[in-house]
Amino acid sequence: MTAEQMDDRTILALRGSDAISFLQGLVTNDLDRLKDGLVYAALLTPQGKYIADFFLAQKDKAILLDVKTEFAAALNQRLSMYKLRADVSIEASPLFAQRGLGPAPQGALADPRHPALGWRLYSDTPGTAPVTDWEALRVKYVVPESGVELTGDSFILELGFERLHGVDFRKGCYVGQEVTARMKHKTELRKGLARVTVEGVAEPGAEIESQGKVAGTLGTRSGAKALAYLRFDRAQGAMSADQAQVRLDEDQPA
Repeated sequence: MTAEQMDDRTILALRGSDAISFLQGLVTNDLDRLKDGLVYAALLTPQGKYIADFFLAQKDKAILLDVKTEFAAALNQRLSMYKLRADVSIEASPLFAQRGLGPAPQGALADPRHPALGWRLYSDTPGTAPVTDWEALRVKYVVPESGVELTGDSFILELGFERLHGVDFRKGCYVGQEVTARMKHKTELRKGLARVTVEGVAEPGAEIESQGKVAGTLGTRSGAKALAYLRFDRAQGAMSADQAQVRLDEDQPA
């Protein structure tokens, strides 16, 4: 049992009598799930596009918000813009974000995205240096990363948020809900994140082509496997990216 330190995460603490109701009207998931453990969610623009994704946990009368550090300041600013007269304070927490696989230590919470991603722990003492190849796990289970696969142009359903338990379609209104619900119920997704096999030299961000047409963009790579954001109608058969051959894996996670 090793609690690996995540130095690229910032924890914000939201306190006040309106903290839960405030977040409930903004984020993609149902805050009622906090009683069961960790909640994965995102904040969207009114047009339904991604701003940031994060984990939420309830601890010591506060809601902890665990977000990638490069997104923390902008997220805090956006949340503060919505605060108005709500009884909510938002401040940085001194807690350390940690994660691990195997038996969970006391106070740890299961990662809600996939059982293979283990658990997360918020502690006042730092964890150990990372030893797990988390990128390989993300690629295997097709889990997007903030700032890599998840960008300001992303629609979360194309990036797998329903499969990763990051969106709730019964909770009611939140920012960007109308567009997200319409994508769920009225359209078939023509683009999305998938796992591919790559043979040759190609870096994340490389354009993927199929029969002379753009088929997508390469994301995180781990050995011969990688994530790719694809146009599904062009992602059949042989594809290429930089000096590599690319093909869509048949065994995508359900």
